[in-house]
Amino acid sequence: MPDLTLTGLRVLREVAARGSFTAAAVALDYTQSAVSRQIGALEVAAGSPLFERGARGVQLTDAGRLLLAHANDVLDRMDAARRELRGLRSLATGRLRVGAFPTALAALLPRAVAAFGARHAGIDVSLREGTTPAQLRRLAARTAELAVVGTLPGQPLEDAHLAQEALLDDPLLLAVGRGHRLAGRRSVDLDDLARERWIAGSADARDTFLDVWAPADWQPQVEFVAREWTAKLGLAAAGLGVTIVPGLAATSVRDDVALLRVRSDPPPVRHVVLATRADGEPSARARAFADVLHEVAADLAADLQRRLGA
Repeated sequence: MPDLTLTGLRVLREVAARGSFTAAAVALDYTQSAVSRQIGALEVAAGSPLFERGARGVQLTDAGRLLLAHANDVLDRMDAARRELRGLRSLATGRLRVGAFPTALAALLPRAVAAFGARHAGIDVSLREGTTPAQLRRLAARTAELAVVGTLPGQPLEDAHLAQEALLDDPLLLAVGRGHRLAGRRSVDLDDLARERWIAGSADARDTFLDVWAPADWQPQVEFVAREWTAKLGLAAAGLGVTIVPGLAATSVRDDVALLRVRSDPPPVRHVVLATRADGEPSARARAFADVLHEVAADLAADLQRRLGA
């Protein structure tokens, strides 16, 4: 006695969808007689007619409807299995291009690449450092599959071409020299900083992390402009001013600098976001790396909370 086959079930689904043996044959690139043979074998295996033949085509019988419901489940599962198997093959070898803003590249990405490499040693991960705008341009040009970018509260990435996943909220911390009057504290009110001299990446505070003062009714006095973190922290360590440091950089801050939380409403944070193109399904490599990024980001966030005593 013939048995149910995947080919027969696919033919059943196509005939049911199109209402015609002829149309199903065209869609499947079969001959009409091959379609008829497949349906005939299914009917023998089912012990019942599956279609009622008429002048205007065919319609499912009760047995046909029952078998079609199961066929859909089986075929969907088989299609999913094929996709997952292709994904496993694509995770064996290949190259993945990832971009990140500098602090994320220093703190988040090294752990993620190491963890990913331990699971998928055959995949070469290529990293590119750059600002958030530069990373978004790489996504648009398809020179990166994934980009870790940063946004400030009230300044989301409004781009319909991007898919976005939150990774963590990175607190913006106040860095002061060990001899500073605030160095012994764990946190400070925003208004206590009104008379401080600031070290920033730009003379225009709006272009820097000094957006932490946005809720205040005062503006910071930028005393020194320095682009690099090493220069900012050196100036702060010498007692020449205070600066803002992202929490992700906390582990690399020098010993002669103290870090404090800034108390304000809302709290000063930078949102760390994973961005991909929205016009297509990410590769299995990209999805697997994204999963690792989420794991590492959660660990980093917990480490930072412990380090800051919060």
